[in-house]
Amino acid sequence: MDTSNTNRRRMRSGAVALGGMGLLAATLVACGSSDEPDKRCASRSTLDHLNMKECKSGGHGSYYYGGRVTNGKVTGGSFDKSAVTRGGIGGHSSSGSSGG
Repeated sequence: MDTSNTNRRRMRSGAVALGGMGLLAATLVACGSSDEPDKRCASRSTLDHLNMKECKSGGHGSYYYGGRVTNGKVTGGSFDKSAVTRGGIGGHSSSGSSGG
C-alpha cells in the first residue's frame, strides 16, 4: 500500500476544511459589521422591556440601543443611538450612558 498517496489525500481534505472555516469566519464578520447597534423597545420612564409594536406609531415605547435585557429591564445601553457603538463578532455593544 502506498502511504504517501494517503498522506496527500489527508492533507488536501484538511486544507479544504481549513479553507471552509476561513470562509465561514469571514462571513460571520461581514454579517456582524453593520454600523447599526442592536435595538429593542423600552419604556423611557421605567426601563421596562416592551414588545416592538410599542415603538411603532401610537405606542408608548422608545427604541433603546445596545445593552441587554435583565429581569425584564433594559440596561447597559442608551436611548440615544449615537451614544452606542457596534461591537465585533457577536454584536455586543458598549454604551456611553443609560439615557433617559
